[in-house]
Amino acid sequence: MYGGALSHTLAACPAGAVVVFFNPDAACIERANRLASTMRCVVVDNTPAVRSAASIGLSEAIDYLPNGENVGIAIALNQGIEVLLSNGVEMALLFDQDSDPPAALLSDLPALVAKSNEVGERVALVGPAYDDPRLGGVAPFVRFRYWKLERLMPEGDAPIDVDFLITSGSCINLRYWSDVGPMDDALFIDFVDLEWCVRAKQKGYRILGLPWIRMSHELGAEPVTIFGRRYPMHGPLRHYYQFRNVVALLKRSYMPWSWKTTELVKLPVRLVVYTFFPDQRSQHIIMALKGLRDGWVGRLGRH
Repeated sequence: MYGGALSHTLAACPAGAVVVFFNPDAACIERANRLASTMRCVVVDNTPAVRSAASIGLSEAIDYLPNGENVGIAIALNQGIEVLLSNGVEMALLFDQDSDPPAALLSDLPALVAKSNEVGERVALVGPAYDDPRLGGVAPFVRFRYWKLERLMPEGDAPIDVDFLITSGSCINLRYWSDVGPMDDALFIDFVDLEWCVRAKQKGYRILGLPWIRMSHELGAEPVTIFGRRYPMHGPLRHYYQFRNVVALLKRSYMPWSWKTTELVKLPVRLVVYTFFPDQRSQHIIMALKGLRDGWVGRLGRH
């Protein structure tokens, strides 16, 4: 029984946390301070304003990196991880500013990484199952298969080998950070986690989902329902990055064809859903088409 056994080994797990801010509210500050009371915590602030930690109410225990602009999720995560590495931290828990991890996540994820290191297993990343009630509850883990993802329900008390995990709530094994390489800052935001997981898997490392750990996580704004299925919705700029980055990754030779075929099926569906059903349809259409164009010509980075 992994769940019970791992939760008793937190003290032996030298883990730290990286939290990425963007216009955080008081609840975000409080969550970061609470996290810092349990482990070393780095807050990387992408809010477009230079502020001090004290001015926004952050604990003195937090390593605060204010970028003064939105440099993207990839750069922010890389910055935070480098701070942890420089302080001898061996594993990094990664969080969005609105992530509220349960205590079991903070103990079991680092403990599993530590255990894998002890026995010589090459585990690069572990993560929980995600619960978004707006999208129908607990999301399945996934593996890439030709034309359609294999969806694995998070059940049981054994880790599940998966092909990727979303960043928020995951725990990265810094033992292999330099081998896999940093997050791809050219992508800026969307598909950053997926692209990193692909590189880790190609290096022979495992990505594990822990089905007994659940974390509430909302994907995007209020979803839209189409033919009985609910889709997470974003603003026009976020859809620009989504369409741009999927096209850019489709062109990269190291991305697996199993993933590419799935995305080729999903891309036209996304185009219809994300451009014709939300408000501001014209803006969504313009940004989606611009993203497709920029992805094709390789115009990446911040828009």
